[in-house]
Amino acid sequence: MTEILGELLLMRGATFTVVTDGLQAVNEFKRAEPGTYDAVFMDIQMPVMNGYEATREIRDLDHPDVKSVIILAMTANAFAEDVKESIAAGMNGHIAKPVDMTLLYNTISSLLPKKL
Repeated sequence: MTEILGELLLMRGATFTVVTDGLQAVNEFKRAEPGTYDAVFMDIQMPVMNGYEATREIRDLDHPDVKSVIILAMTANAFAEDVKESIAAGMNGHIAKPVDMTLLYNTISSLLPKKL
């Protein structure tokens, strides 16, 4: 899914970085220069550190972009309580898998209107 999503986003002019676990996501964001990332697509079920934990860690970093970066859950966990937990962890939204690309584009466009 990551490869397909990446190709579809590339077609819209986006660039991206792929990591394989939540701790890598936190470390990548921590090392990134301000303005590097507009959005983070966060899988919930990752090894080492799940998406909820990674989001909380990112939001707690001493980095200029922690409040402005959009973090979206992308997960098969699509129950109402999963959406609530995503928001409580600091995510800006929740996209269920399999990903509906129209919904994804609309969500990104509503949060980052000048980007896509």
